[in-house]
Amino acid sequence: MQKLALVTGAARGIGLETTRVFLREGWNVAMIDRDGDILAEEAAKLDGAMPFVCDVSDPDQVDATIAAVMGRLGRIDALVNNAGVADFGPIEDTDFKRWRTVMDTNLDGVFLMSQAATPALKATRGCLLNIASISGLRASTLRVAYGTSKAAVIHLTKQQAAELGEYGVRANCVCPGPVKTKLSMAVHSPEIIAAYHDAIPLNRYGSENEIAEVICFLCSDKASYVTGQIVASDGGFESTGVGLPALRV
Repeated sequence: MQKLALVTGAARGIGLETTRVFLREGWNVAMIDRDGDILAEEAAKLDGAMPFVCDVSDPDQVDATIAAVMGRLGRIDALVNNAGVADFGPIEDTDFKRWRTVMDTNLDGVFLMSQAATPALKATRGCLLNIASISGLRASTLRVAYGTSKAAVIHLTKQQAAELGEYGVRANCVCPGPVKTKLSMAVHSPEIIAAYHDAIPLNRYGSENEIAEVICFLCSDKASYVTGQIVASDGGFESTGVGLPALRV
């Protein structure tokens, strides 16, 4: 039977590219996003992709969406928790509302989706794949909420691997480094881009496809004995030390 991947934050960026790679590898994909218009537009271009509108930070929407996926497709073989909020700012400017906005999606959403999908994943001996960030592995300026949320996702992944392994469910985490997207190229100044290039051993940004390939590999049978692992897909950035002065304000 054809496998099904459920990908959150699938309307754009890494989530959309991950959907494309899964489809190329012969999977079906349930695309999850809270932006219904863009989600429907992108899903319509992809044979084997089905859109489901959901805010992953809302427990009721999460439960309804998992039920809808199971009712329509009958199985979940992989859950990719990609949906996230990128909000950067100094500690003193990060009020509690801003903190909670980041945590609601980046951490609570991963927990809620994973918990709701666990019975289906046990049935298929499937896998969880959580997207954290290089910011969860190394501290940097302006990332008190974002970095902390991603560090928590890293530990949550280890908890999931420890608890669900006896059911044949694997849990791994991918931590992207700087990725060349329309958004990053719009907000990163030439100074920041040059500083990243200098600090990354491969001397460049990654691509959405390079991240998606790692995600899909870890969800595949080729990684059947890999669980509880934190994989930095970052061009070697995590290995090189402290943050960049050019990213400070």
